Amino acid sequence: MTTLRSTIDPAAEDFRSAEQSMNQKLTELQAEFDKALAGGGGKYVERHRKRGKMIPRERIELLIDEDSAFLELCPLAGYGSDFQVGASVVTGIGVVEGVECMIVANDPTVRGGTSNPWTLRKILRCNDIALANRLPVISLVESGGADLPTQKEVFIPGGRMFRDLTRLSAAGIPTIALVFGNSTAGGAYVPGMSDHVVMIENASKVFLGGPPLVKMATGEDSDDESLGGAQMHARQSGLADHYAADEQDAIRIGRRIVSRLNWRKQGPGPVAEVVEPHHDPSELLGIVPADLKIPFNPRDVIARIVDDSDFDEFKPEYGSSLCTGWARLHGYPIGILANAQGVLFSQEAQKATQFIQHANRSNTPLLFLHNTTGYMVGKEYEQGGIIKHGSMMINAVSNSTVPHISVLMGASYGAGHYGMCGRAYDPRFLFAWPSAKSAVMGAAQLAGVISIVSRAATEARGGTVDEAADAGMRQMIEAQIEAESVPAFLSGMLYDDGVIDPRDTRTVLGLCLSAIHSAPVEGTSNFGVFRM
Repeated sequence: MTTLRSTIDPAAEDFRSAEQSMNQKLTELQAEFDKALAGGGGKYVERHRKRGKMIPRERIELLIDEDSAFLELCPLAGYGSDFQVGASVVTGIGVVEGVECMIVANDPTVRGGTSNPWTLRKILRCNDIALANRLPVISLVESGGADLPTQKEVFIPGGRMFRDLTRLSAAGIPTIALVFGNSTAGGAYVPGMSDHVVMIENASKVFLGGPPLVKMATGEDSDDESLGGAQMHARQSGLADHYAADEQDAIRIGRRIVSRLNWRKQGPGPVAEVVEPHHDPSELLGIVPADLKIPFNPRDVIARIVDDSDFDEFKPEYGSSLCTGWARLHGYPIGILANAQGVLFSQEAQKATQFIQHANRSNTPLLFLHNTTGYMVGKEYEQGGIIKHGSMMINAVSNSTVPHISVLMGASYGAGHYGMCGRAYDPRFLFAWPSAKSAVMGAAQLAGVISIVSRAATEARGGTVDEAADAGMRQMIEAQIEAESVPAFLSGMLYDDGVIDPRDTRTVLGLCLSAIHSAPVEGTSNFGVFRM
């Protein structure tokens, strides 16, 4: 039998403790999500509505197909910075006229929708996702351009945003701009470089320089409408392809544009009917212990996310701290690599390398479920070749061309983060559970290493170690690393595509796999040299 059995007891004290810890983390995160949902706050939202305008999520809701899902991406961007959580832009994947599209909507209630450094990083990440997965891009534009106080961080790298639009177009991926208000300065190039442009009467304003700048630069007196209004661009400059009466009309036209794209997916699509797992997804809340030093069985996670809880394990008796095998998820074939006991040894690395090669030969996407403290250290393991075996696994991950998805469930430390396809290895999507932590190593270990190095340096100079100062330093470093390892902080840095409720994992992965299959799914036999 390949149907996974559950090994957890929902009535057990350790399960209830883990569930309570997860629920507390979810509550804390919801407060940050609420900040993103609030945009610029009640005052600015109300001012926006009084102008007869919708807020970004209302525009998105009207744009996407009725009762369809919207997979929001990077909602916590900017967390921990001086900028509003969400980075003044709403991004995600939604279905428009049956077509999965990347949607990027400026939030004009936050500093007029201006782009700060986190806005830029968020949009660039979405452009990468759109290009890799062949998703048409719909920009809902209402922005005052760059956030001028931070222009030194936005202007130079910001050019890539416009480059990306032209590269998407060159790759045959449609780009559509619906202009709801200002699209000023560099922002004027969003409609300028989009394939299809919709502007709204008496609302859209697209110009490189507004009337005050024109007056300063040339001495010319002008007004918004003659300089960059929708009517002018529709009748004189030709920048507007469609002239809408209001916001609802612009969205209607946008949907019609998508319906006329004659868009077809190029991936093979699902291979079987969708069968729900045998085990309750709500039990995912209690699987990961609050203390990540305590191992858990990843098969209990797999049993609650894959179709029919059906899983064909690969090499179950070899390299047992890494679980590998084949399954289907929402009808899509998938290969899974899931950390079991945390540490990766040579056997696990070699097993993963072979499994990744198999996935590439069969054109099967890979799902990486993280809970690793990294590759094993120590004299025995160094002499046994842990470096070359870990490098072999990282080589395979680096050169694999089938789509990868990563989910950080627990620890994701050291080079284990790399071998399990961390952000630097370009997974198509990467999400984290609230229980996840990612860093060079655990906070206590890192603080301890720094302490050992510092003590050795002091003693080498003939000095005496101040034990109280050393303890204080360790405590300070441990607190810092702990704060910088949690999901909200890493998500704010755009190191993942979102922190998700574990109960939503199957749905999120299904949406990702569907989007992935918009592009061809093709493996490779071309890997780098494997050191044997």
